[in-house]
Amino acid sequence: MITRRRSMFLLGGSVAVLSVAAARGATPPGGDGQDDPIFNMPYIDIDEWRDSPVRHRYIHGGFKRTDARFSFYFPPKETYQGRFFQHVTPIPASENLAQHPDKTDDKIGFAIASGAYFIETNEGGIGAIGMPGSSVDPTIAGYRVNAAAAEFSRRVAVEMYGTHRVFGYAYGGSGGAFRTIAGFETTTGIWDGVVPYVIGSPMAIPNMFTVRLHAMRVLKDKLPAIGDAMDAGGSGEPYAGLDEEERAALLEATRMGFPPRTWFAYRTLGMGPFAILMDAVLKQDPDYVGDFWTVPGYLGADPTPSLLNARIRCKTTVKKIVMPEEAKALGLPMPPALPSPGDVHAWKGLTGEPPKIPVALQLADSPAGDLTGAYLVIENGTAAGSQILLGGLIGDVAMIGFGSDNARILLQIREGDAVRIDNSAYLAIQTYHRHQVPTRDYGVWDQFRAPDGTPLYPQRAKLIGPEFAYAAGGALQSGHFGGKMIVVASLMDEDALPWQADWYRTNVEEAHGAKLNDHFRLWFTDRAMHIDTTDVPDKTQVVSYLGALHQALRDLSAWVEKGTAPPASTNYKVVDGQVEVPASAVERRGIQPVVSLLANGASRAQAIAGEPVEFVARVELPPHTGAVTAAEWDFSGKGDYPVKAQLKNTRALHLTCKATHRFTTPGTHFVAFRATSQREGDADTPYARIENLARVRVVVV
Repeated sequence: MITRRRSMFLLGGSVAVLSVAAARGATPPGGDGQDDPIFNMPYIDIDEWRDSPVRHRYIHGGFKRTDARFSFYFPPKETYQGRFFQHVTPIPASENLAQHPDKTDDKIGFAIASGAYFIETNEGGIGAIGMPGSSVDPTIAGYRVNAAAAEFSRRVAVEMYGTHRVFGYAYGGSGGAFRTIAGFETTTGIWDGVVPYVIGSPMAIPNMFTVRLHAMRVLKDKLPAIGDAMDAGGSGEPYAGLDEEERAALLEATRMGFPPRTWFAYRTLGMGPFAILMDAVLKQDPDYVGDFWTVPGYLGADPTPSLLNARIRCKTTVKKIVMPEEAKALGLPMPPALPSPGDVHAWKGLTGEPPKIPVALQLADSPAGDLTGAYLVIENGTAAGSQILLGGLIGDVAMIGFGSDNARILLQIREGDAVRIDNSAYLAIQTYHRHQVPTRDYGVWDQFRAPDGTPLYPQRAKLIGPEFAYAAGGALQSGHFGGKMIVVASLMDEDALPWQADWYRTNVEEAHGAKLNDHFRLWFTDRAMHIDTTDVPDKTQVVSYLGALHQALRDLSAWVEKGTAPPASTNYKVVDGQVEVPASAVERRGIQPVVSLLANGASRAQAIAGEPVEFVARVELPPHTGAVTAAEWDFSGKGDYPVKAQLKNTRALHLTCKATHRFTTPGTHFVAFRATSQREGDADTPYARIENLARVRVVVV
């Protein structure tokens, strides 16, 4: 049995404990993953030298009689320093993802530049994706494939470089953080240290998403004003102008930990990953939607006018089934998550040519209103009783959303079938978190407790969050591990709400006591969101945390191998669900520079068109975190930072940059200043560049 000690969660199942002798001493690995009963026969089918993105030896292979695959990327001997970095993906994916990097995240190049070889696996393949209630063993994708590949890679490394101690480090974000932590806490001798980032807790799913979705529905027309209030030079009063229901929804989300500054991105937040998870949540609690609309104590049983107005239940029929060729000819987008024809063969027991799966349905009628999260419910025919999450309507064509059962259902639908477009389940799920009150260590749920600690709302029969966390990683976080860990979290994270990193830190402290700082660091990155890119409407609002992640891996390896302690954890406190950090870098600690910016001496300035505006930016570095290597101005709001500041004495803990700019167009302008630090002071490297920014508002008349 796996016991969640602190929160008293209990889940059935067995966990394999893997070990490798070489990870505990200076001797090489003892075998080819022989400790795992399934992944114990590795093979290599590609072994070649490549020159892109840098010179490396590429080895591809897998484990016999399984779908598990791996890729190793070894540097030349003269640059190798005796370690590997292993990336853990949020869900099982390709073992060749690193061969297709984006503009900023070259995992192979970074590993080799850090003296490491790089490992990635497919974590068992698409068939290893697990959900609560499925027959899939979550330990396979959770950590066993990754552990077996890491163990085998050590043998290859010894054969390539000679007998030596191979140090190993894993890192993964979001769902990959669940897997990274589970593997580190559950196995011994595989990884010497790990860097989980943008991490969740066992209560993350679905609750961190539902509270946001409820607020977005209620506050829909007020979100622009809320975002503006929290922006630079704004009023700082996000509740101004809200009615009672709107105020309550915003307060609920804030107390649950949603960062108020992140509302600037309201146009692109949407359902996010919850589009994949909602169907699984409803399958775990099939009676919830009915209870929501009928049982006293649930919002739907005594609905507000806004809830009633949002509800859509439109009956119609299937006019035409749209196949892939026709959809492409019409320029329609393809569904994001239909299974492959091979999967259809497996489900249907088919032989011969696999059937083509419909990708959209033309309907006789289509409703008006917001159809986000709506289902297409089939009311008669072979597929009667089934439902498919809509991906949206384009005219009268219903696009297909996420769903593991979509192919089977679509193959059964016929023209003329009666269907219903219904968002009742989506509206109901938005307050699911009220009915999932966990133990008292989850303080953000205190708003749903009476003074005596009892829940204010009816509670479901079980907490489903831990079941999703277990399905994701094959174990629940306990805080117990050997080795060392650095957690990287984002203060503006919209999905993995920031307080969860503190929740895990508390568990680690309980496990390690006075030796916490010998094993653990937590670094918060300001101005960073859940994804390590800046793909948001306003690119001068956020920075990437990728540089902090790079530095965490390098600091982790120095900590393990040389005993060089990394910079201290970020100094913070959690107040009513919100993570607060000090204003100065010395007090804040961590590794990120702290940036401030004023226009004519204030965060908001007013100027006449053509009149010069004076800007003063200040950059502070936490001690022992390197040098400022770049300082850039963006006066247009495009996010390209075209104006470079001249830097002097870049290793000083405090720097000041000044600029003057004239705005010729009346209106509201936002100016941003971005500073970058790098531990070695290398202004040319693309790696371990740690950014932060500040903004001001200039109103030109």
